[in-house]
Amino acid sequence: MEPRKTLLIVSHAPSPNTQALLDSVVAGAAEAEAEAEAKSLSVRALSPFDAGPDDVKAASALVLGTTENLGYMSGALKDFFDRVYYPCLEHTQGLPIALYIRAGHDGTGTRRGVETIVTGLRWRAVQAPLLCRGEYQSEFADQCHELGMAMAAGLDAGVF
Repeated sequence: MEPRKTLLIVSHAPSPNTQALLDSVVAGAAEAEAEAEAKSLSVRALSPFDAGPDDVKAASALVLGTTENLGYMSGALKDFFDRVYYPCLEHTQGLPIALYIRAGHDGTGTRRGVETIVTGLRWRAVQAPLLCRGEYQSEFADQCHELGMAMAAGLDAGVF
């Protein structure tokens, strides 16, 4: 039997809308988890404040979620990166990741900031970042649901 794979979702959700996006990612991943063969997949969701190096080292793939704050990632996600960077640097190279951003503006600085750190960690983006831009739209939750499902199903299928 293959070892169990873990999808770790680390997302900052300070508002009802961002919580809805996180809930959608988790729900999509949970659907794929329920369909995983022989319960070979586990999904965990943690706040950036609660996730640490051991959580990342135990993960088989990672979904990162952040708000756009002053043209950058949330302080919570930056804090997460500050705490996991060096402990994970030599242990998690090639970790498949996906990113979603709730951006009130264009998300460019936020995306660039996260991608710079992820590149330094040598993690591997398996899809382009999902940018939920502008005024909140209900379609954002649908897109996040698809992201969670795709990451969990892809991990379970061995795509990455």
